[in-house]
Amino acid sequence: MPKFSLIPLLIGILALPGCSSADKLSKPHEAGTSEYQNPVFEPVIADPSIIKGKDGYYYVYGTEENWGDGNGPRYVPVIRSKNLTEWDYFGEAFEAVDKPNWKEGGIWAPDINYYNNAYYLYYSISTWGDQDPSIGVATSSEPDVPFKDMGPLFRSKSIGVENSIDPEFYNDNGTPYLFWGSFHGIFGIELTKDGFKTAGKPFQVAGNAFEAPYVVKRTGYYYMFLSSGSCCDGENSTYHVAVARSEKITGPYLDRNGNDIISSNGTVILTGSKKFAGPGHNAIITDKNGTDWIVYHAIERNKPKLNSGATRRPLMIDPIEWKDGWPIIKDLQPGEAAQAAPEL
Repeated sequence: MPKFSLIPLLIGILALPGCSSADKLSKPHEAGTSEYQNPVFEPVIADPSIIKGKDGYYYVYGTEENWGDGNGPRYVPVIRSKNLTEWDYFGEAFEAVDKPNWKEGGIWAPDINYYNNAYYLYYSISTWGDQDPSIGVATSSEPDVPFKDMGPLFRSKSIGVENSIDPEFYNDNGTPYLFWGSFHGIFGIELTKDGFKTAGKPFQVAGNAFEAPYVVKRTGYYYMFLSSGSCCDGENSTYHVAVARSEKITGPYLDRNGNDIISSNGTVILTGSKKFAGPGHNAIITDKNGTDWIVYHAIERNKPKLNSGATRRPLMIDPIEWKDGWPIIKDLQPGEAAQAAPEL
């Protein structure tokens, strides 16, 4: 079982996980009685993926990291909350003995989903400079127990896509897809119904400017959120988020000016601010009021590093406003001041 080590959070959020197949725009955010302030969890949950478990808890999964606190690497750290206003560090998706061993490397950018009556965790396995990064999948009957590794889905060399990391699963009305990629093109591929194998050939949806795809559907369009820039250069990180949309899951994905993101940089919706650098690698959740929220990591400029020397990437959240069919984040920057929390 995961090791319990509670870390209280002073301020937080309340939200519901986004439904990737939702075919509606979120409502404008309305001020409530409670407030929160970024970051909502520290010291780090990089590349966050979020889900509400059948047990009523909300879970966020992050990239493997050594937090520099003497406890060694955390193999996919997991935080959870009963109400998303008070988060606790819960444990790890993999215990050391259960960590995927079919390839050497760290477990990066996990993507959690509920599919086929089980919890599916797609993950990258790689090291810096790796010539054959790969993507695997693990499953569990519950979100709060160690996941069982099901092995590789594909390797970079076998699929023909360099730097195959950052997976994102999307269930399109019963047809499962995986999107992935990091600065060598963003690709998609149909999966078999069990989600454990590919069922076709890769198709490219975006160019070399991006990584970390995330797809939601609103009013007949598939919106693809993507990250660009440097993720992990401390206060000098240039990470930011852009978006494009398509009428078909397979593309083409066009920016707000109608340009295909195979060759354009997308429509930028989130950049660094005076206080926070490098916001990116996002997921989307939706609160009870129907407001979408972008969940992502960023870097506090005055606390950019962990004791281990790695870039410190705490968890952040901000509301999304939809205008003229496009997502907008206020001032294109992370919220710095206290602001109204998501609706209960």
